[in-house]
Amino acid sequence: MSPQTGLPLVALFLILALASRRVRALQGLGFSFVVLAVGAAALVFPEAFTAWGGFPLKSAITPLVQLILLGMGLTLTLDDFRRVFVMPRGVVLCCVLHYTIMPLGGWCFAWLFGLHGEIATGLILIGSVPSGTSSNVISLLARVNVPLSVTVTAVSTLISPLVTPFAMKWLSGAELPIDAGAMMFSILKMVIVPLLIGLSVQRLLPGVAKRLVRVLPYMAMFAICTIVGVTIALSREQLLSVGLAVFAAAACHNATGYLLGYWGGRWSGLNETDARTCALEVGIQNGGMATGLAFNVLQSPAAALGAAVFGPWSAITSSALASWWRKRPDL
Repeated sequence: MSPQTGLPLVALFLILALASRRVRALQGLGFSFVVLAVGAAALVFPEAFTAWGGFPLKSAITPLVQLILLGMGLTLTLDDFRRVFVMPRGVVLCCVLHYTIMPLGGWCFAWLFGLHGEIATGLILIGSVPSGTSSNVISLLARVNVPLSVTVTAVSTLISPLVTPFAMKWLSGAELPIDAGAMMFSILKMVIVPLLIGLSVQRLLPGVAKRLVRVLPYMAMFAICTIVGVTIALSREQLLSVGLAVFAAAACHNATGYLLGYWGGRWSGLNETDARTCALEVGIQNGGMATGLAFNVLQSPAAALGAAVFGPWSAITSSALASWWRKRPDL
């Protein structure tokens, strides 16, 4: 992508981000447009997102993911885990649907769109990680069952060291060698440890946690933008050659998560509110974790492309879905 094409695109996304503060139809999409602007900038000026002062930015991916998960831990309480026993059916059903629909969906759409190797592995990877933390905010905006959303996100994250490596070994072993043990260890170090640290701080030092929660969301936004920019910059050539197919596969994958998550919940007896919650928990993925695993375990920037495309797109679609449901509580 040339500067003549890319710079107007960056400017457009930034204008839309600013407009989201005033235009009702764009409310809630400001950060998504900022991420898209960063992604477009990474395509135009990849060298700005690969190294700063001789420091390779890909080395910052793991600490940035840990920062995001630390922030998640600071917002959790023991009550979020006790709800597993209060509403076990909804929590178990959402987790089962999440870890069946999304990994299989990644494999299916990679095959349907003719993607192979590291890029196909990346689509399976984004489907095999736990629910994204943004699903809790989207659930609040959609006026669905926020406690259920928070609990499903927490539980799906805690079981990810076992489920994610298994799903990857099973579904993408033919595309790229998968070291399940290394992936499990990486998830424990990158995801579970900072999550438990955040939970401990929230439990033992609530005053400190309260102050940190005020600033960590902004740091998490910076982390997400950096992760997306680095991923796109390092896999720029692959994205330019198969970008349309990756986008189409990711869009279908995301839509399938919402659709089957909702109807899977309804057909299993969940009420309307809980089925909508299930749809969001199934369709929104932890892109930061997928990116970290792509770089640290798979050693492949191309495998991180699925997360780089899926993440911003799901932010836009989930915000639109939340707006639709918010206006139609009895649909």
